[in-house]
Amino acid sequence: MLLPNPPTPSVQSDVSSEVETTSKRSHEEEDMNGVSEEQPVSKRSLNEKNIGCNVPSTSHQIYCDIDLSNLVADPGLRKQISSYHPNDRDLVRRAYLLKGPCQPKDHQFPQKMMRGKLRKFVKDWFDDFKGWLEYSIEKDAVFCLYCFLFRREQGMQGGGKTFTETGYNNWERKSNLQVHVGGVNSAHNKAYMMAQDLLNQNQHIESVIIKQSDRARSEYRVHLIAVTDVIRFLLHQGLAFRGHDESETSSNRGNFLELLEYTADHNETIKTILQNASENLKLTSPDIQKDMVNACAVETMIVILKDLGNALFAILIDEARDVSIKEQMVVVLRYVDKSGCVIERFFGVVHVNDTSAISLKKAIEEFFSKHGLSITRLRGQGYDGASNMRGEFNGLKALILNDNKSAFYVHCFAHQLQLALVAVAKNQEDIALLFNIVSNVVNIVGASCKRRDALREKNALRVMEAFGKGEIQSGRGLLQETGLKRSGDTRWGSHYGTLLSLICMFPSVIDVLEDIAEEGRNSEQRGEASALMDQMQSFTFIFSMYLMKEILGITNDLSKSLQREDQDIVNAMALVEVCKTRLQTMRDSGWDLFLTEVSLTCAKYSVQVPKMEDKFVARGRSRRGVGEVTNLHYYCYKLFYGCIDWQTQELGNRFNETATELLLCMVCLDPRDSFIAFDKTKLIRFAEFYPADFSPIELMVLGDQLETYIMDVRANIKSSELNGLNGLARKLVETRKHIVYPLVYLLITLALTLPVATASVERAFSAMNIVKNRLRNRMGDQFMNDSLITYIEKDIFDGIDNESIIQRFQKMGPRRGQL
Repeated sequence: MLLPNPPTPSVQSDVSSEVETTSKRSHEEEDMNGVSEEQPVSKRSLNEKNIGCNVPSTSHQIYCDIDLSNLVADPGLRKQISSYHPNDRDLVRRAYLLKGPCQPKDHQFPQKMMRGKLRKFVKDWFDDFKGWLEYSIEKDAVFCLYCFLFRREQGMQGGGKTFTETGYNNWERKSNLQVHVGGVNSAHNKAYMMAQDLLNQNQHIESVIIKQSDRARSEYRVHLIAVTDVIRFLLHQGLAFRGHDESETSSNRGNFLELLEYTADHNETIKTILQNASENLKLTSPDIQKDMVNACAVETMIVILKDLGNALFAILIDEARDVSIKEQMVVVLRYVDKSGCVIERFFGVVHVNDTSAISLKKAIEEFFSKHGLSITRLRGQGYDGASNMRGEFNGLKALILNDNKSAFYVHCFAHQLQLALVAVAKNQEDIALLFNIVSNVVNIVGASCKRRDALREKNALRVMEAFGKGEIQSGRGLLQETGLKRSGDTRWGSHYGTLLSLICMFPSVIDVLEDIAEEGRNSEQRGEASALMDQMQSFTFIFSMYLMKEILGITNDLSKSLQREDQDIVNAMALVEVCKTRLQTMRDSGWDLFLTEVSLTCAKYSVQVPKMEDKFVARGRSRRGVGEVTNLHYYCYKLFYGCIDWQTQELGNRFNETATELLLCMVCLDPRDSFIAFDKTKLIRFAEFYPADFSPIELMVLGDQLETYIMDVRANIKSSELNGLNGLARKLVETRKHIVYPLVYLLITLALTLPVATASVERAFSAMNIVKNRLRNRMGDQFMNDSLITYIEKDIFDGIDNESIIQRFQKMGPRRGQL
């Protein structure tokens, strides 16, 4: 195995020993070589599920069943600290402190009548009382984080139980928040000092007893950085950490230990530190690895949340089973960043026991609460169209719309396109027969390695023969070994890929079928191969195959465009119309050219071409009750025109969202052709769909702003240089016109936020199959989530420095090593 250059720590040092607390977590990850690792019984009971960050690791025994990664974030719903076992309370306190106060800044705070005036919580108070003020969406009240975690019973000082249990909601008296803080010796400030002492490792009794020299601290930092670099490499590549046999005598101790040893062999400083480290200061235990992975994931999420800021966003959601047959729900956020670019970020994977709409809604609410997001900032939903997702009354779409009327649902465009293609393949008799034959051919030719090898050999000989005659050219990516692809109704673009591979290998496939017909193991195989060969060498089969290749080729361009992360719904709607136009053009003027191509192909493979004016004779079908039609009528009007018309009709039926008022208004933002689609009235109507973002006064201002905006951009921005609505948003930010026309830019942002396709979710499922594969099938949910965050969002993860990771790692639990 080729290994990278060994990571070299930036901090140079001599050498000593330092380590980390080792916990007894169950070994959940499989050996990278495929042999399962036994899970030892542990006193510590951690139910790792769902997503979640900040899971402190400690050698202390947990006396109750506590899931530190999924502590309730809403202060109005969580348990009091006193309800935990005394030996577990510091673990819970540390987890809450690392998460920080629950401050849903983007929440639409409700108003209530107080002494004749409407009052509500003001989000600026979060800045006025940083670090401790928490808001409960459930109770519409504020709490104090420090007092919740550390306050002792001291009567009514600091508000008594108001800021820890019941909540404070007298919004007309902000001064009471300052009264709660009090003086230097107040209950609040004492709780604050205890919180700082808990996070300050130098204040712990272990650090006082075990004083470490500056040299030991420096060596510990070098040790930590070396381990961090190894873990970063494994996460970046999506590789397993553990090995089946990690003993000193093992020839393969797993990726983590082997790469750490490789690093040490190429760096004397690290090698000396590892050799001199005591047995309980190796920083190599499974729990240390998982803590470090969690720290990497948390820092990655912090960057994503910082980039999201207070932007409006949409969610893309789908669920699928992982390799251990657990239902996993992937959540992707779509938003417009500060530079005007559309961003889709993987936000986590949640294990759900039930895929009902209510269960998914609950999981989303917990997910939002954990990360400080508010459902009131949600402006779009994107799903694949399953009944539990898009149900009009009880689906996830409806449940979210009940809470937020502005969270508009868009059925995944790529999924709708695939449904349209499948509908044509299943409802047209001749096309259904085509794909049935193709499926049988793929099955019989690919039934054994021997037949696959024969197909490759015959195809390679034909390619070399054609290359020698100059019929094909060589080059990078050309003349590569290929095989027949299998189509699937749920795999986007798979039918098109299957037809292309069959067309390219058509003569080789015929040769293999001929061999099977002559040398098959039994008469059934020989008969099936002979029948398939006879059907394939017919004009109807070749005609249907090339017809669907042309139709699917047009829709395949649309499918690929829809799967781009930065695709906006206005451009997607335009692409659907382009696809319909191309199909209509093919119908109007493509028959003669198409027939010529099919005839030349038939002549190449010695297939008889019927005369179009002759009477059509259906092969293998009864002629009773069948009217006399010519070949021209059958192939041109029934097959050629019929398939194109059916495909066009399906596209119109499937993409009926394009006719909704919301999207018709949104099209008016399209910058193409010098903003020819601009319509002030429709854009104001578009803003009315979002009452939470546009007040009545702002709607009046919007009308004047739109008139100035359109004159400005038509005069100063060349629409030909803009790549759709996304390009317009970036251009407005570059020229700082988004500051001049904030309401217009908000309209553009809302249009871009609406999801187009769930391709990012599908990519996350593909990544999940790489990270949690058959050899790692016992991987825990928390560890898988952390690994996926760093693997999928590796562009962000690569930009995080080691110092941030090791500092968070140090704060996750009491550590023997000191920095």
